[in-house]
Amino acid sequence: MPTSILPGTLDLLILKAVSLGPQHGYGILLRIEQTSGGGLLIEQGALYPALCRLETQELISSEWGVSDNNRRAKFYTLTPAGRKRLKQELSTWNDVVEAMALALSAKASEL
Repeated sequence: MPTSILPGTLDLLILKAVSLGPQHGYGILLRIEQTSGGGLLIEQGALYPALCRLETQELISSEWGVSDNNRRAKFYTLTPAGRKRLKQELSTWNDVVEAMALALSAKASEL
């Protein structure tokens, strides 16, 4: 069953999706849905402002192209700064996941 993303994780998901290859906005939505096994759904109303923000921060760049269905679309790619940020964010995320797993698996007898 699809779930909402955690606050602050949208940028990380977009950077990861774009790191897998250039993609247009709707394709990024589909890529996140696909790579999460359908567990994460991103609303278009949240995606496009995030893409604009990431482009302003020069973490992604864009150029116009033609989509699979023959429509004009903006395709996004990761910049070197975006690749660096993705690496940092993944490291932080993995640390948080590990700490959460430890905290949530704690038993009273272990304290």
